[in-house]
Amino acid sequence: MNIGLTGGIATGKSSVSAWLSSKGAKLIDADLIAREVMMPDHPVLAQVVQRFGADMLQADGTLNRKKLGEHIFTHPEERKSLEEITHPAIRELIQTRTLELEQQYPDTLVVADIPLLLEAKGVYTFDQIMVVYVPQSVQLERLIARDGLTEEQAWKRINAQMDIEQKKKIADIVIDNSGTLEDTYAQLEEFWQSKGLS
Repeated sequence: MNIGLTGGIATGKSSVSAWLSSKGAKLIDADLIAREVMMPDHPVLAQVVQRFGADMLQADGTLNRKKLGEHIFTHPEERKSLEEITHPAIRELIQTRTLELEQQYPDTLVVADIPLLLEAKGVYTFDQIMVVYVPQSVQLERLIARDGLTEEQAWKRINAQMDIEQKKKIADIVIDNSGTLEDTYAQLEEFWQSKGLS
């Protein structure tokens, strides 16, 4: 069985994925895969360099993330070009690894942790979607505390993603992470047992 795990910024998705891993679930991390396709000698990095220029590379041939980030930030219309290069490769790797892990561990839960899973609008196919949820007021509070942002900066980041209430409606499984960690773990334990996972 597989699930796609998502949430919103500062909803506590990493606590949930860590708990699932500790129970023996096999985890696929979209952020790590996004880094992997930008490694030297990867065809995706070669396409990025072709599109944005060799000055996006550091002396050792690795991507200058800061420079590319600044370029995208100052030329927001270029984000689409970058996504057109990187997203298909990331999606393909996630789907391939999900399938491989399911075949290798047929009795184990495979979890694909994808921050913008629901924003990708149906390009992924998972048995179920799990959303880690907190109300926006809690999201705001936690984001300010975690990243030291102003309220305005925090709202900008929250509003750049799909509304968490919308995600909650789409989800097959909602883990409400607005209480204590113990409350969250109790919900996860209930989910785990309901699937007959050991």
